[in-house]
Amino acid sequence: MSVLPDLHLHYVQACQNLSQPENPFIARVLQEADKNGEISTKGITLKLAGNNHLVPVPRVTDDDLGVLVSVLGQAAFVTGLDLAYNVLTDAGAKTMATFLQENSTLRYLNLMFNDIGTSGAELIAGALHRNQTLVHLRMTGNKIGNQGGMFFASMLEINSTLEKLDLGDCDVGLKCLVAIAIALTQNKSLKAINLNRPLLSTQQEETTVHIARMLRSNSSLVELHLSKHEMKNFGVERLCEALYKNSSLRYLDLSCNNITCDGVKFLGELLKKTQTLEILDLNANRIEDVGAIYLSEALLTWNRSLQALSIVSNNITGKGLVSLAQTMQFNVQISHIYIWGNKFDKDTCVEFSELIETGRLKPGCTDVTPYRVDGEVFLAELSHGLAKHRYWAPRCDAVAPSAANASLEIVTVSEY
Repeated sequence: MSVLPDLHLHYVQACQNLSQPENPFIARVLQEADKNGEISTKGITLKLAGNNHLVPVPRVTDDDLGVLVSVLGQAAFVTGLDLAYNVLTDAGAKTMATFLQENSTLRYLNLMFNDIGTSGAELIAGALHRNQTLVHLRMTGNKIGNQGGMFFASMLEINSTLEKLDLGDCDVGLKCLVAIAIALTQNKSLKAINLNRPLLSTQQEETTVHIARMLRSNSSLVELHLSKHEMKNFGVERLCEALYKNSSLRYLDLSCNNITCDGVKFLGELLKKTQTLEILDLNANRIEDVGAIYLSEALLTWNRSLQALSIVSNNITGKGLVSLAQTMQFNVQISHIYIWGNKFDKDTCVEFSELIETGRLKPGCTDVTPYRVDGEVFLAELSHGLAKHRYWAPRCDAVAPSAANASLEIVTVSEY
């Protein structure tokens, strides 16, 4: 049974009992939570991230976490825990693993960018063999390495509850990616996975081949991030071949790879013949005008499923950008497009200015905004994009969750 909403009092008592000094940051967050009128009827997320503060805060340590989980053990109304950007180590991971094995209410856990290593990853992955409540886990930026990633691959063969797993920037390697791909051929619960920036020692794209093979048989995965995989046109072709047989994937992130217009030709053909993908991220590749025109042709006549497209920093000039802008006049399904970092000319500025000023393209759904100097229109940058909230989230709720968000709410896995 849950205790009454008095987290701060229980925290002070726990600190005294364990002879542990109070962390003023934790104390303040718990005091704020106690003021929440819906705390006992509606699950809440404790936001203890160490990076979202104008005034520096004492970051959560392993000892702090030990006290905190002793308080949360009987607080069933706490369904989310955001511990990103703190100084937790493998010792903290051990504490959290024990909590996950005993806790039956936590649904969201964010441990991104702490100091958890391979042994900590083993403990947390091991806890998820038995945990049946956690649906969203973020391990981003913890240097768990290839072996640490292997523990999560093994977990995916057993766990049937987790829906969203983030292993981006974790220094995983070839064996880990292959093992995860194999596990996902059988796993039926995972809906989203982030495998960004692995450490690969080969140029043969074996990982892409295995992931493509997985996509042929997987029917549950909705969101897939493959940024910084050194993927080339060969890999894109393998993925597209697999996606003809896949009816579930709606968000494909291929940003920061080595994809050229030849690779985008395969994506264009895929978009012509399937109506599944809703978000396509090609940020920081080199598709150029030819690639942009391939996409325009597919979106103009055939495809009516794609809603968001990012082509930031792709060496596209006015010819390709104008083609996409004109396509949006006919394809009203596209609601988000990101184009900054390309080569704008006068026609580009005019076309996108018209889209924005007529309301066809909402200001929160693109990364440019028009302005005029001496009667001539130009485009300035807005800090929007598909990855806007991938590494940080505002503490307040002033930002609409779908406005330029990492996944535009495409996966129905909430942090709350």
